[in-house]
Amino acid sequence: MAAPKMTVEVWSDIMCPFCYIGKRNYESALKQFEGSENIEIQWKSFQLDPTIPEQNDGKQNIYEYLAERKGMSYEHSAKMHENVTEIAKRAGLTYNFDKAIVANSFNAHKMIQLAKTKGLGDEAEERLFYAYFTEGKDFGNTKTLVQLGTEIGLSEADIRMALNSEEYTAKVKADIEEARYLGVTGVPFFVFNRSYAVSGAQPSEAFLQTLNKSFTEWRAQHPTGNMETTEGAVCRPDGTCD
Repeated sequence: MAAPKMTVEVWSDIMCPFCYIGKRNYESALKQFEGSENIEIQWKSFQLDPTIPEQNDGKQNIYEYLAERKGMSYEHSAKMHENVTEIAKRAGLTYNFDKAIVANSFNAHKMIQLAKTKGLGDEAEERLFYAYFTEGKDFGNTKTLVQLGTEIGLSEADIRMALNSEEYTAKVKADIEEARYLGVTGVPFFVFNRSYAVSGAQPSEAFLQTLNKSFTEWRAQHPTGNMETTEGAVCRPDGTCD
């Protein structure tokens, strides 16, 4: 029986630049955390803009998309993305917004939900983030999702099944509904053992502090096998009895 682990849930959207930065900052904190082997991450679906058409032939570049959505100038939008690129660089990431293709992320979330059932949720998030922000891949394209999914170990048949499955549609919607219930209004949103939350791409120090605080409480509720024992005659797997 596997030992229990403390869960860190993360609501995230693939087209969210701060979600990828937040992932890196969290990972940096986890490397510094002594109990990292006792932590399990669980990715949750969230859509920043579900109104983007699923079949979006007239692709906008990211600068046009934000300018139109926020009612700002193209120049202002480009400047904002330039600032985000610098923040990403400090987290060790390379953002190529000139390549980014605006697409509806719902199917990508369905693939992530599939990956989670195979123990590959973190791998799926990482591959999709890199594909979108660095490589300029179109995750609104089924062939692209199949390619990316098979790269992390999913089968093409399983991916196509998930993309056409009402079950996986329901999984994505359930995560989004759960976010509403918890009052999540923006991503990334990290929830530690359902006791503490970190909203946004906080510095690694903030994640480390929350890891320490939440894990201390979790460990008190899940003590290790170090207990006071009254000894007596026992038999062991090697066949000895005394």
